[in-house]
Amino acid sequence: MVYLTRVEHFNAAHRLFNPGWSKEQNEAVFGKCANENWHGHNYDLYVTIKRNPDPDTGFLFDVKKLSEIIKEHVIEKVDHRNLNIEVDFLAGKMCSTENLAIGIWQQLQPHLPAEAQLHCVKLYETPRIYVEYFG
Repeated sequence: MVYLTRVEHFNAAHRLFNPGWSKEQNEAVFGKCANENWHGHNYDLYVTIKRNPDPDTGFLFDVKKLSEIIKEHVIEKVDHRNLNIEVDFLAGKMCSTENLAIGIWQQLQPHLPAEAQLHCVKLYETPRIYVEYFG
């Protein structure tokens, strides 16, 4: 089994805020991330697929096609957007990086051919904070 990772980048704003909580409780739990004027991140997205290489090409999957799938089904929806307001697959969910990674997986998985299995979505929120989701 071989693993292939494509890296993409996007910028987006969000706010961590539980509407069922008071402003004080939100600030106590989420700190500056509960700012009612939002805050943003420069996200790095790592999408890893796995399979045995195709005997005819030696490739797992056409990396250009993988990039196109990621851009069409994820990047175009999230780049330079307010994740809380403008991203349909996050509607009604807490806009954490964890939930964003799960949503990205759900956006990509149906668009990959069966032979190129989605293995991991790794999403860097900052250079020191990232989440990984394995489905």
